[in-house]
Amino acid sequence: MNYELFEAIHQYAGQFPLLDRVMIFVTNKALIIYAITLLLMWIFGNDKYKQIVFFSALTGGLGLLLNFVITLFYFEPRPFVTHDVDVLIKHAADASFPSDHTTGAFSLALAILLRQRKIGLALLALAILTGVSRIFVGHHYPFDVLGSIIISIIVSVGIYKISPFLEPFPNAIIKIYNHIPFVPKKEEKSSM
Repeated sequence: MNYELFEAIHQYAGQFPLLDRVMIFVTNKALIIYAITLLLMWIFGNDKYKQIVFFSALTGGLGLLLNFVITLFYFEPRPFVTHDVDVLIKHAADASFPSDHTTGAFSLALAILLRQRKIGLALLALAILTGVSRIFVGHHYPFDVLGSIIISIIVSVGIYKISPFLEPFPNAIIKIYNHIPFVPKKEEKSSM
């Protein structure tokens, strides 16, 4: 079933040059878009946005760490290793499950979505496209992507639930940052 679902998506690879270019771009550059978004939120956002960046980075890092731990105990070969698959871009023949790209994208998007709806929704759309692109280019099975989404949900909600206890960490980092001369800072609006 996993391979049949993979084929249902991957069969369009190589058929439409524009679609191929979009999927290759997303699969290669989505995480860079996330990094730039987080950087801009940190530089131009207020302290609340800086907290969001901290918790998003923590969530993404924890999701990828969990992926690594899973690969120590379970190894699923990539589709192009097990089957005759024409990949759109070359990739190492390492573990297919779970998808690091998808976990990173969904972890960051969900961590932001739980705290800032507009930016989070835009990044969630990009995360969905990232997951589809990983299948489309021939690097992952749909269940690899689904597993990554589940991991991301668990990690994102878990970090969100315990974030009140972790707030001293980002607050200390933000305080240090705000004391650095000549770096952009956005003052919090006072509620008088």
